[in-house]
Amino acid sequence: MAGEFNYVATCLFGLERLVGEEIDALGYIRRETIDGRVYFKGSVDAVARCNINLRTAERVLIELASFSAYSFTELFDNVVKIPWELIIGKDDAFPVKGHSIKSKLYSVPDCQSIIKKAIVKRLSEKYEVEWFEETGVTYQIEFFILNDKVSVMLDTTGTALHKRGYRTQSGLAPLRETLAAALVKLSRPRENVRLWDPFCGSGTIAIEAALIMTNTAAGISRRFAAESYKFIPKKIWEDARQEARNNVKDTEFCAFASDIDEDVLKVARENIKRAGMEKYIKVFKKDATSIEKDDVRTTIVCNPPYGERLDTVSAARELYRRMGKCFSKLAPWQIYIITSEEEFEKLYGKRADKVRKLYNGMIKCNYYQYFKRNE
Repeated sequence: MAGEFNYVATCLFGLERLVGEEIDALGYIRRETIDGRVYFKGSVDAVARCNINLRTAERVLIELASFSAYSFTELFDNVVKIPWELIIGKDDAFPVKGHSIKSKLYSVPDCQSIIKKAIVKRLSEKYEVEWFEETGVTYQIEFFILNDKVSVMLDTTGTALHKRGYRTQSGLAPLRETLAAALVKLSRPRENVRLWDPFCGSGTIAIEAALIMTNTAAGISRRFAAESYKFIPKKIWEDARQEARNNVKDTEFCAFASDIDEDVLKVARENIKRAGMEKYIKVFKKDATSIEKDDVRTTIVCNPPYGERLDTVSAARELYRRMGKCFSKLAPWQIYIITSEEEFEKLYGKRADKVRKLYNGMIKCNYYQYFKRNE
């Protein structure tokens, strides 16, 4: 397989625009965007460059085929047409998983079985064997069926992209790294503006901010499934990693990471060190509701307790009231807060300048943005 591929970058709901902008910045052409997915075109080097550089995507997949199917026969016949022998070796493993939404073929287990049988039939004819041991390289096949349109894909990422490698430990309610990067990007970070996360937990927001401001690729320190794929040239990984190393820059940017829990601060320090961002992040113990304004231009970006996984709902609501009283004295600092609390603005005491719907894992949240300087 060579030439130009069709790709799919998956992401958390609400991050599609950011993923698309990252794909644009790498020089690839977007084809379509739907909830949680950005489709694009690119040469084979996009496998490496996107996995290493995308900050807000969860996975990069190669789309092998796209077709309509209203019956299992149509599904089987179209999957058999895919030249699987150009991808999967005689000893390789090829598990199948996927999703079906608003489609006649709604049974995911049945779709998995049909697709697996179709791949086996094709490979059996090409390799002249009836049984596959599947002990070699694993090629994860994924399908996505929406409104009876089937997309058959090959996962190139393996462990999801939010697993950067720097966070071996985290707090009780960790913020996914990809979402943390999105929160930072939406706050418009600048070199001469301090970023402060006063509920830092395991340090994820501050780390992602430092990675962004030093232009350090999100996946520069980890490995990906497609590095073992036989049809993907090894050189593209070497070239992409060298390009990423060349793009790293020094900066005057500074982030504060504070929390009231000394145990989580210890974890944060370890994660920051593992990410190589100690130079840019100051970690210290502080109650978020006792912050006082100084003369340094500052943007607060935080993920306070929701009351869903930490503490209680009543305690979280009381915290939001105290945050509102404290943070109202920090103007003209800009404030960005993500929470699942629907009554947040009422509790906080002020309507946000902008509210964006996002998901923290499976938890529906709002990102409340206070950035106007007319106070």
